[in-house]
Amino acid sequence: MAFLTFNYSSAQTVTGVVSDEYGAIPGATVVVKGTTTGTTTGFTGKYTLDVELPATLVASFVGYNSVELEVSDSNKDAADFNLRQGINFDEIIVLGTRASNRTNLESPVPVDVIDVSKISRAAPQTSINQLMHMTAPSFSSNTQTISDGTDHIDPAALRGLGPDQVLVLVNGKRRHTTSLVNVNGTFGRGSVGTDLNAIPASAIQKIEVLRDGAAAQYGSDAIAGVINLQLKETVNELNFNMTTGAHMTSEIGAFDGEEKSIDGEVFNLGANYGIPLNENGGLISLTAEMDVRNPTNRMLEFEGGIFNQLNGIERLAAADGLDVTQLTIGDIQNYAGDVGYISSTDLDAINSAGSIDDITGILGDDATDAELAARGQDRTDYNMRVGQSELRGGKLFANVSIPINDDTEFYAFGGTSYRRGSSGCFYRLPSQARTMTSIYLNGTVPKINSNINDRSVGAGIRGLAGKWNMDLSAVSGSNRFLFHITDTHNATLGTSSPTDFDAGGHQFAQTTANLDLSRYFDNVEGIKGINLAYGAEFRSENFKIIEGTESSWGNYDVNGNLV
Repeated sequence: MAFLTFNYSSAQTVTGVVSDEYGAIPGATVVVKGTTTGTTTGFTGKYTLDVELPATLVASFVGYNSVELEVSDSNKDAADFNLRQGINFDEIIVLGTRASNRTNLESPVPVDVIDVSKISRAAPQTSINQLMHMTAPSFSSNTQTISDGTDHIDPAALRGLGPDQVLVLVNGKRRHTTSLVNVNGTFGRGSVGTDLNAIPASAIQKIEVLRDGAAAQYGSDAIAGVINLQLKETVNELNFNMTTGAHMTSEIGAFDGEEKSIDGEVFNLGANYGIPLNENGGLISLTAEMDVRNPTNRMLEFEGGIFNQLNGIERLAAADGLDVTQLTIGDIQNYAGDVGYISSTDLDAINSAGSIDDITGILGDDATDAELAARGQDRTDYNMRVGQSELRGGKLFANVSIPINDDTEFYAFGGTSYRRGSSGCFYRLPSQARTMTSIYLNGTVPKINSNINDRSVGAGIRGLAGKWNMDLSAVSGSNRFLFHITDTHNATLGTSSPTDFDAGGHQFAQTTANLDLSRYFDNVEGIKGINLAYGAEFRSENFKIIEGTESSWGNYDVNGNLV
């Protein structure tokens, strides 16, 4: 027996404005309560939504308390919301204080608390850097370009200070930095920061940002402030998220011969699940995340010199199968007359020249336009890549809590991440002396390919030791950054040079052990609210440079021997 049922209802258009005490709020979210049906407001705060009436709409925006509104036929044309800023004053914080019961309102320093689980549902950002850049006004992080390894790790900062002046904590414990020193005139040049994107956003419940100097409490690397990432502790709850997007541009970008008006495609897939371990509150929270980011290119047409007259001779010689690095005076004189754009004066000088050095000096004049026409190319064929790098990565993270008794618990957390990136360098033009035209007749754009491995693990015991709060822990982490360079060459090897190299890299490892003791006194000799804290720390750091293959750094003589 089969039943077939048809349901029909007519949706009606609801319009309104979302505002606060200062005016319209663009980008606010308006959804039908209990569903995923919704929209966002425009620049004037106005929204339009087709729903079945009557309905309950919910308006929300980052930093504001959500507001519900019952909508019917009577108010569907003016379903307006007025939001008020909301701050969780009664939320217990662990950043910027050693008191175990201090709330946000009682904190002596400014601490922003960012609820990642709420923001990630309303915002398209896929990484921690992007989430914080949107929500924390004192935080800044941007992708870099033509900046060596920094293309693959976005430097992050607080209050405009350097990346090495921001301390990053995970569950209140120090996080290791990367092994990469930012160079090439990028933001944070000469400093080493923490790779926040190595931690999956799906694993984080909230982020605490102390946007003030905290060197007295945390050390000199907290001059700009402190960021604390609190991992999720929910159980029996599966959180699954998928985000994708792309850039649309009026400028056509070139990617290895392919022209695209849509680039920078991103895709993020993440899942988190918490498993209860016992009836006393023990848990293990597991997170897996995968990231894909395609490159962008915002390079305009190259306007500089590309070819000289010698490149025209090389073009003809290469077409006849000759090695352009082994051309004789006679070869150059023979091909010079066939180039077609070399003046008669220069041809006479070439034919009467006594050495190749004399000839190359004559042929050094710019011939870009004529040579582009001869090769059937245009200037855009010689654009380098200016934009974000290509990235592929995966992350695994875990957070464990096991109560030992009513007053003490064992905890552990950690994870691993792998990221593979690719970015471009400056174009090696045919007219430049550093370009081996016998291998790359049209020049080349070397590619910096990275392999980044990040690992960390931490464990400890916290609870009561008599009347004192005790926390004994150890955290160890490492970052390994390896380079593989393609579409390049070693000039000292000539035409026998490889075109890709394992160029080595670097590795940084850090281990930190802590013992913290604190006790809160309600009343001491008439003085109320005294918190007494002691602490001890041991930290070990190790940096290692990893050697690349010999051909990536070696200087060879004409016989191919290392010198």
